[in-house]
Amino acid sequence: MVQDRYGSADSLKLRDVDKPAAGEGQVRLRVHVASWNAMDWHKTTGLPYLLRLVVGLTRPRDTVRGQDVAGEVDAVGRNVERFQPGDLVFGACNGAFAEYACAKEENLATMPANVSFEKAAAVPVAGLTALQALRDQGRLQRGQHVLIVGASGGVGSFAVQIAKALGARVTAACSRGCMDMVQSMGADHVIDSTRDDPGSIGRRYDLMVDMRATWPLSACRRLLRSGGTYVLVGGQRDGRWFGPLTPTLKPALSKPFVRQRLRGFTARVVCEDLSLLAEMMAAGKLSPPIDRAFRLHEVPEAMQYWARSHLKGKVVVTI
Repeated sequence: MVQDRYGSADSLKLRDVDKPAAGEGQVRLRVHVASWNAMDWHKTTGLPYLLRLVVGLTRPRDTVRGQDVAGEVDAVGRNVERFQPGDLVFGACNGAFAEYACAKEENLATMPANVSFEKAAAVPVAGLTALQALRDQGRLQRGQHVLIVGASGGVGSFAVQIAKALGARVTAACSRGCMDMVQSMGADHVIDSTRDDPGSIGRRYDLMVDMRATWPLSACRRLLRSGGTYVLVGGQRDGRWFGPLTPTLKPALSKPFVRQRLRGFTARVVCEDLSLLAEMMAAGKLSPPIDRAFRLHEVPEAMQYWARSHLKGKVVVTI
């Protein structure tokens, strides 16, 4: 699925291209399943404009979209030690919406034998984001109370399950239509995130992980205990220049004046963390919810569905 220009879903075209070659330290995969992420939307549209300093000023530098991947190792480049052809792996790469894609060896982990390609492909970016938000940025400890806002989406659904696996007491906020699904993932309490007054929740939390950035920062801080932590993971796509980066400015500017920890961050692909997520899946502690599956030629439709829907989990693309 190739993109020669920035734009909406109609800028994505199915086309035959040369099979990529695995470079040094790289693995070439025969892709079985990929999944859609917010970054795929940003790279397709070229928004916010600030992103183009990294991905290409006037047109996309990498023309094939897709990061999350699960598939079979087809070939390995020089100095690859952990994998060989035939291994089943999952992780992050460039160009996952294709029959073949190349990834760095350190960006992949072995798939658990009891996990499907669809489930594995749903994990990498969203799962890593949730894990690092809770463990690294939030410093979550067993027995603490955590509030997860936006708990039904890709990152949020992982955050609920990972927080429970880490021994936390979890309150999950999501839209009313998603509350049953979130409850089934193990949340101790589920609340309606569309309420106008978050202060009426009536509890205080050690940690708040926010995927939506729709509540005022002042209201979020009132939900935290003294010394608690607020971690902003995502935000609205609105804003042609700064987009989801805009909500991070308030926590950054407020940090010197408050006793609570206010954090914003970008997740990193870490091999050890992918392996930890694989262990959680194998043990049944993490089961990625799949909202809907599309075929490769339906990637434009997948983009439109992702952008307009209140998702219950992840959108995947089967190759």
